[in-house]
Amino acid sequence: MLTKLIGGKVYDPANKIDGQVRDIYIRDGRVVDRPRDGEPVSQEYNLNGKVVMAGAIDMHTHIGGGKVNIARMLLPEDHRGDPVAHTELCRAGCGHVIPSTLTTGYRYAEMGYTAGFEPAVLPINARQAHLEMGDTPIIDKGGYVMLGSDDFLLRMLAAKKDQNAINDYVAWTMHASQAMGIKVVNAGGISAFKFNQRMLDLDEKNSHYQITPREVLNTLSRAVYELGVPHPLHVHGNNLGVPGNVETTLNTMAGVEGYPIHLTHIQFHSYGTEGDRKFSSGAARIAEAINQRKNVSADVGQILFGQTVTASGDNMAQFRNHAAGSPHKWVCMDIECDAGCGVVPFKYKDQNFVNALQWAIGLEIFLLVDDPWRIFLTTDHPNGAPFTSYPHLIKLLMDKTFRNEMLSRISPDAQAMSTLASIDREYSLYEIAIMTRAGAAKLVGLHDRGHLGAGAGADITVYTDQPDREAMFAKPDYVFKDGELVVKDGSVVKVTWGTTHTVKPEFDRGIEREIKKYFDAYHTVNMEHVKVTDQHIADDGRGRVQVHECKGRREKAV
Repeated sequence: MLTKLIGGKVYDPANKIDGQVRDIYIRDGRVVDRPRDGEPVSQEYNLNGKVVMAGAIDMHTHIGGGKVNIARMLLPEDHRGDPVAHTELCRAGCGHVIPSTLTTGYRYAEMGYTAGFEPAVLPINARQAHLEMGDTPIIDKGGYVMLGSDDFLLRMLAAKKDQNAINDYVAWTMHASQAMGIKVVNAGGISAFKFNQRMLDLDEKNSHYQITPREVLNTLSRAVYELGVPHPLHVHGNNLGVPGNVETTLNTMAGVEGYPIHLTHIQFHSYGTEGDRKFSSGAARIAEAINQRKNVSADVGQILFGQTVTASGDNMAQFRNHAAGSPHKWVCMDIECDAGCGVVPFKYKDQNFVNALQWAIGLEIFLLVDDPWRIFLTTDHPNGAPFTSYPHLIKLLMDKTFRNEMLSRISPDAQAMSTLASIDREYSLYEIAIMTRAGAAKLVGLHDRGHLGAGAGADITVYTDQPDREAMFAKPDYVFKDGELVVKDGSVVKVTWGTTHTVKPEFDRGIEREIKKYFDAYHTVNMEHVKVTDQHIADDGRGRVQVHECKGRREKAV
């Protein structure tokens, strides 16, 4: 069965195609080269005047796991306020700021997204996270598993275990959790909070283990590199949301000895202390550092105004911010010996000085980082805003006039502290395709996604080119998932079940002896019970597991 997409204007940065008119052929869920003459075409779509891109990839979105469910339970009013009716095709769902699994899949697909990656899977909770993501229709998914405040790793560091042993533990954790990458949240800080520390800077020791965040970051970034994991260490930095944390962020970039790292929701880590209110933008310094350091990439975590909920493994930061919750309720908890989490509802207000400047800081970072292959479009869903706000964010990046109009509406004091009005840059469609497709796929390690070359999975989104970029990106004409038409004119027309992506780096199985001893002594579950198998993910036939290649064990970076 051959499908032909005719005459679309293709934006495919991975193959250096910038708005060229091309035909695309699909067979058995894959993009193929132009077939030989005479091969029958079963379906044709005339895309004359349309914009064609690979399906979009959200490389950092909280869509599965314990804290997501806690957030849903904490906000029943959000569910009541945004119900999704049952139809002949789609099952009922609900929620705006933290939608149910079903609604999440439908709404992502209806925007042209075909993959989303959960950035904070706890090893002890990985099976539940995968089951929840597996209940999210249409889109592909995967997860980054959290290390860095877990008791086992901190014990290894305190005992001065060698790097090879730590690499084996990291690789074992990735296998057991079916992960695509490693995430560290407030390195050592989640643990330090349990020992009554309320702040932990980069070179401050965890009071119990006497280990600094810098040691954790250096060790884990080296492990990820040496194991050949495509996605660099995914770093939620220390001192999130604290005025002056720009210094911590810059020191983090400088302190990983050249190993690749990805700094996530960097807007929340880019604050200075200038001005009467001791809160200012560090965006220019952050952007300059990213521009200079080719080993560093970042996603922004843009905030947008309105109601949302903050859900994070960083219980230290969430405890610090809980009094600002709106509505005023919150949850903070410990999770076995692994980590913790905090959930705080929040409403960002355009006339609030801090919120307004946060909004401007995120946009400044987007516009001042030169390389779109190393900066990524996220709102840290739902922490900065729900993912459904992405079309609005894209318009802010592509339309300076619109951006300045929005700037004129925010707190006057925040306007005065921002350089946003002086920045002329407007993103092009090609750059948007890099940030949300080709660059995201490359960063995560998806070799057959994010592009439209022969052999790629046929995840394809088609838009009507129109001046209002928000309207354009909110409602695609067609979305194909693995070659099947799943969305037409912005509405789901077929429900499919996507792939779970993972990597499996090599390791010495002897590490399991030490891990088993630890589980037997300290955990409430058996070591074998935390392992997630392919059958756990795809046993009901609604999905499959795709293992992506690691680069093999690598030597220390130069």
